[in-house]
Amino acid sequence: MKPLHTYLFVISLIGASALYAQEPTTTAETEQQVTATDTLPPGEKYGLRIGTDLNKLLLTAIQDEYTGFEINGDYRFYKDFYLAAEIGNEKLLREEENIVGEGSGSYVRIGVDYNAYDNWYGMQNSIYAGLRYGFASFSQRLDEYAVFTGTNYYGPTRITVPIEEKGLTAGWAELVLGLEVELFANIYLGANVSLRGMINETAPDQFDNLFIPGFGKTNDFSNFGVGYGYSISYLIPFYKKKN
Repeated sequence: MKPLHTYLFVISLIGASALYAQEPTTTAETEQQVTATDTLPPGEKYGLRIGTDLNKLLLTAIQDEYTGFEINGDYRFYKDFYLAAEIGNEKLLREEENIVGEGSGSYVRIGVDYNAYDNWYGMQNSIYAGLRYGFASFSQRLDEYAVFTGTNYYGPTRITVPIEEKGLTAGWAELVLGLEVELFANIYLGANVSLRGMINETAPDQFDNLFIPGFGKTNDFSNFGVGYGYSISYLIPFYKKKN
């Protein structure tokens, strides 16, 4: 019986040794799998980003002649493309040497942005160019203006009877250049500049538009305007996608 006991003892030792040798390998493989899973880059977020124009809030706080507020947002529908829109309300009292008037009303701008910045995987900063169509519904009030006579000997005559026109509209196109930087998780700080070209507008019968909400100040010698803004926004992620 001794040979049988010896064989069983040897087999038991071999089995125990094999199990002992396999444990580190299994643990190491498990750690590698966990590490590989943890280090996989996350999918890029697709969702709705909503914010406000900080510049309009600041001007409203520090300037008596201006009041404005804007909500802006974009939705990423393809890898580098976003649907974008801004909606707001503005009022400006324009005081100049020969004329004092006010324009006020609401506007909307809608278009598409293209992100030209090549992010590292998982980052979502952007340097973008975009196109917009803008539309405004507003009113104009002429509070005071100067009338010059032929001789101008006595100086201009100032008319102080207010004239107001309501139900005016305007439409324009604009080119937008801007950037968005993610400060914290899903919180973005942005800046943009835009070049605007007037397409059509309805003007009062007795004077020209002085200020068009969403477009800016107007003048007699050009149909173009410029704008700028600073925004803070929050991204509401709907899903992630590996592009």
